Amino acid sequence: MRTRKLLGTVALLVFLSAYALLVMLIAVVLQVRDSKLIEVAFYAIAGLAWVVPAAILVRWMQRPDPDAVARKRP
Repeated sequence: MRTRKLLGTVALLVFLSAYALLVMLIAVVLQVRDSKLIEVAFYAIAGLAWVVPAAILVRWMQRPDPDAVARKRP
């Protein structure tokens, strides 16, 4: 479980860095600054979209080891 948490933490940091750069690139390509409403909507959606993959990764990190579960059973 400790190794999984370490790998998950590194993966989460890499994912968030890449995601932020990708969102900035998309914002520039789509020129979202042309309209304030579109800009706010884009950044609101992009600001929340990373939560789903991060939650899946955190759930994987928190999963107990199979041998630890077997030891707890009587």
